Amino acid sequence: MDPREYELMYQVEDRHWWYLGMEAITRSFLDRWVHIPNPRILDAGCGTGVAMTTYLAEYGEVTGVDLYPQALEFCRKRNAPRLARASVLNLPFAPASFELVTSFDVLYERAVSSEGTALREFFHVLSAGGYILLRLPAYDWLRGQHDERVHTNRRYTKKLVKELLEQSGFSVEHLSYANTFLFPLAVAKRLSERIFPPKDNQSDLSLNAGRFNTILKNILASEAPFVAQTSLPYGLSVFAVGRKRKV
Repeated sequence: MDPREYELMYQVEDRHWWYLGMEAITRSFLDRWVHIPNPRILDAGCGTGVAMTTYLAEYGEVTGVDLYPQALEFCRKRNAPRLARASVLNLPFAPASFELVTSFDVLYERAVSSEGTALREFFHVLSAGGYILLRLPAYDWLRGQHDERVHTNRRYTKKLVKELLEQSGFSVEHLSYANTFLFPLAVAKRLSERIFPPKDNQSDLSLNAGRFNTILKNILASEAPFVAQTSLPYGLSVFAVGRKRKV
């Protein structure tokens, strides 16, 4: 990821509509699907640490791991208590160290040369009966300037995520697209970038929604019960819950 993106993430994560809406969706997944009280949680690719130090910490004891020193420095500014520097391709934890692994928009990055390797690492550090919760960007045809800024390797479909999880040993508990209600606006933005390319590889996070921030957050957050309980047919993100079955 472009190092500038970490600074931007740190500045906006606690108030940007996308992060706040995704928090609501993620909470609904945890409440609906993760049936382990007070789990040990690994946030794999924790970024600047807002998830692990806020809402994830309400569910259990969270450890964050990230490859980039810049990201971990921002986590320390948030007073994250348990951090490790490592790649998701080679996790420095013993088998069965966690009951829940979360990974939010990580496996798509160019630095992750093999999603299968990362998922097998997640499987390895999970205890029997443990869960994985993934969020990934959807549809390769939706690539835009933001993908260049965050070093996107590829975007995903539900079918591909299901195949990757099953090939790594997980049973798939639930799959859904998310950010469905705002999908037409996002498609229009991506298509307009191809006709009128921005001068810089601008991150979506640098766009100030202003007075529309609360409206956009509420629209995205309103999807939470639908995404967790049913399966939305399309969207900008893919959410997946997998489980390491007990023998």
